[in-house]
Amino acid sequence: MILPKVRDPRFVTIRRGGTLTDADHHLLALWAASCAEHVLGLFESVRPDDPRPRQAIEHARAWTRGEVGMMRARAAGGHAMGAARPLRGAARHAAYAAGQAGAVAHVAAHELGAAAYAIKAVRAAAPEGDREAAGRLECRWQRDRLPDAIRDLVLDDQRLRNDICWSVFD
Repeated sequence: MILPKVRDPRFVTIRRGGTLTDADHHLLALWAASCAEHVLGLFESVRPDDPRPRQAIEHARAWTRGEVGMMRARAAGGHAMGAARPLRGAARHAAYAAGQAGAVAHVAAHELGAAAYAIKAVRAAAPEGDREAAGRLECRWQRDRLPDAIRDLVLDDQRLRNDICWSVFD
């Protein structure tokens, strides 16, 4: 479970009673897509003929440009998660990262799921003794790509939800 029991109003759009602007929602989706895309090769090396995770990432980006609606982006995220289910290890986590990225259009707080699953994918792909270091490097890579407008929000979200995200943001 990567979502909190009580929704953080900072991740709820203004029109739904929260404080999240559409511009920041789009930035969260783009950042989540980048996190997922960074590890996508871990899935595609196992399932090169399955386009669902890549399509979820593409739909997340297309949603930010107004080219697809929220329902389509969310559905693409669900299909990526379907691609993940029969797998294990790095490939599974990479597909889940893509699925979470696609779901950001529907629930902005899925942004942290994309990042957390990407870190889990990198850890799973690393040799046994290098997993923690690989995860820290991936987390640093992700943080280096945070847009200034959402940086504090995401870093605080990582702090608040780290324990329900497998403590990958330590």
